[in-house]
Amino acid sequence: MELCLSGQPRAFETLYRRHAPFAINLAVRIQGSSRDVEDLVHDAFVRIHDRLPELRDKGAFRSWLGSIVVRLLRTRLRRERLARMLGLSQSKDGEVDLHNVASMEASPELRAQLAQVYALLGVMPADLRITWVLRNIENHRLEAVAELSQCSLATAKRRLNKAQSFLERHFIDPQLQGTSEEGEQRASTRKAGT
Repeated sequence: MELCLSGQPRAFETLYRRHAPFAINLAVRIQGSSRDVEDLVHDAFVRIHDRLPELRDKGAFRSWLGSIVVRLLRTRLRRERLARMLGLSQSKDGEVDLHNVASMEASPELRAQLAQVYALLGVMPADLRITWVLRNIENHRLEAVAELSQCSLATAKRRLNKAQSFLERHFIDPQLQGTSEEGEQRASTRKAGT
């Protein structure tokens, strides 16, 4: 870190190589695909390069990088959602890239469930999506979720509860689906309960 601050280009390259995989993985998991993730991480490191002297606690670099990646992703997700709502986006931006998100050992059933979860995440507001992914997919402690999202702990809890509630209302577990009549009965019961 000190070598980066002294302006040695190789030092910043080493810093990038050491921490870029973390940033790329974080961005892929939140976004649900690897589309343009390298560009986003590059932008995050450009911001870091310009603001590195502002970092007081050198041990907090990774969380600082994560919060910059989250902020850039939030902006991207909000823009994409607005474009879809206005009918300005014809691309398949919201599709999940299971190859990059799911484990190679994941069963087809688990992959289908993961695709459904990401489809539901795609219609959530960006802040709810980010909070839920950081907590439930990245397995960050709630305090770390709040720090990465740059919000209070209470706000992180509120966002997590809203996201979880939304997923519980809309997720359809194929293992719980019986015959089509039973599925229709569950759906009508669910509608009556809301």
